Amino acid sequence: MSKAPAADGTVRIVEVGARDGLQNEKQIIPASAKIALIDRLSATGLRNIEATSFVSPRWIPQLADAAEVFSGIHKAAGVSYPVLVPNEHGYARARAVGATEIAVFAAASEAFSQRNINASISESMARIVPVIEQAKADGVRVRGYVSTVLGCPYQGAVAVTDVVRVAAQLYALGCYEISLGDTIGVGTPNQARTMLAAVAEAVPLAALAVHFHDTRGQALANNLACLEHGVRVIDASVAGTGGCPYAKGASGNVATEDVLYMLHVLGRENGSKVGRALASSNGEAA
Repeated sequence: MSKAPAADGTVRIVEVGARDGLQNEKQIIPASAKIALIDRLSATGLRNIEATSFVSPRWIPQLADAAEVFSGIHKAAGVSYPVLVPNEHGYARARAVGATEIAVFAAASEAFSQRNINASISESMARIVPVIEQAKADGVRVRGYVSTVLGCPYQGAVAVTDVVRVAAQLYALGCYEISLGDTIGVGTPNQARTMLAAVAEAVPLAALAVHFHDTRGQALANNLACLEHGVRVIDASVAGTGGCPYAKGASGNVATEDVLYMLHVLGRENGSKVGRALASSNGEAA
């Protein structure tokens, strides 16, 4: 069994609003607005802000301006700006504008993998391998996402063993952290805790993050259940924006503001000025 991280209360937020939050918007948002959003997020004290995704504009036109956005944001000291890349071509585009941290992704559901990227899970892994190998050679950090960990819009239930297998493969390939995503937001706290515990048998708990969508209003409760089990990294999206173009019915991510408020009430340090601002706005001592 993997050893849990030290219970020092520190929780790291990975802000995904500018990528996962905006990719599902029907209206194309100008690059200037995205840049302004990321720059404002950088001023909050958040230390990990996913900036964009270098996917094909044909499949996700909302992120066709990835190079412009990444080049235009002010890179604040001490803040990382990871970008999502689907393959070697996406990686080359990201590196061309100076990305120093990337994220790769795979699904735990075979049906979702086919619908999302027109490839099986094994084929998606084959695409990821050369990306991670090149990233290692370039000194680029790689984060891994596993989607549909608590349910799939096409096949329904997803076996925990499949989640464990995909997460373990990504970790073995060299991802420093694995984010476990409830893509359609159907999981409950008990399911989230059980899934996390199973994955932590194969991947160190300190290398795991959670990423909950809020379709059924369970995201905060799921985060709390995983915090109690020892996870110390939470993905969240400003204003609860988000969804997945290939997951019908999926709502937005858990709102960053709600997570920060919960952490503040629990006395969990996260280093964000947003948490202190929320405390002050509620008449509490910051």
